[in-house]
Amino acid sequence: RATNTTDEKVRAMQVATTSIAPDGTLGNEALLDRRNCDCCQVAATLTPRGPVVAYRDRTEDEIRDIAVVRRVDGRWTEPAVVHDDRWQIAACPVNGPALASRGDTVAIAWFTGAQDTARVRVAYSTDAGATFAQPTRVDGGNPAGRVDIEFLDDGSAAVTWLERTDGTTAEVRLRRVRRDGTAGAPVVLARSSGARASGFPKITRRGPHLVAAWTVPGDTARIHLARYRLDALP
Repeated sequence: RATNTTDEKVRAMQVATTSIAPDGTLGNEALLDRRNCDCCQVAATLTPRGPVVAYRDRTEDEIRDIAVVRRVDGRWTEPAVVHDDRWQIAACPVNGPALASRGDTVAIAWFTGAQDTARVRVAYSTDAGATFAQPTRVDGGNPAGRVDIEFLDDGSAAVTWLERTDGTTAEVRLRRVRRDGTAGAPVVLARSSGARASGFPKITRRGPHLVAAWTVPGDTARIHLARYRLDALP
């Protein structure tokens, strides 16, 4: 939602949360952060200690790094930056984070353009999102970002992103990232476009497969689906 900041000439988005009962009744609304990036999507996951919410923060001097808040003992924590990328950009990149969890282990993937270098990063937490280890870079050198992440049975995570190849062409790529920071070889799932109309590829688990969905833009944009066998993932 948009709201006035202390400067009446500036408007900023806020991160807020509420609950929805089965009958549609809304619970009390809680404000999680007073100033966040305008268009980057918000991610959430549930751990045994409570929910974790990740989003692109926005400071007064336009540093837009990824932050998390957690609900602990019925109260929301103060925002904490996952990694000090220090990406200063006076516009929204429309490129939010993705979260996955299994027990107290949380994995987060995100895009950054800090120091004029585009990167896709993955980091793990073993304390339900309270702290995160140093991130692993997983892209091929020219990513468009638009990440998703999913846990696998062995405790590693599968991450997807868009990697630019030539001109406006991009590939939907998949890679396994382990908790110790090591990563398997990247796999090309499909060809797509680096244009914003190509959207955000998504993955989910179904039995022995990962199921991926992505947008192929054009005069009539279409959603494509594919299955990838997990036992074939490097």
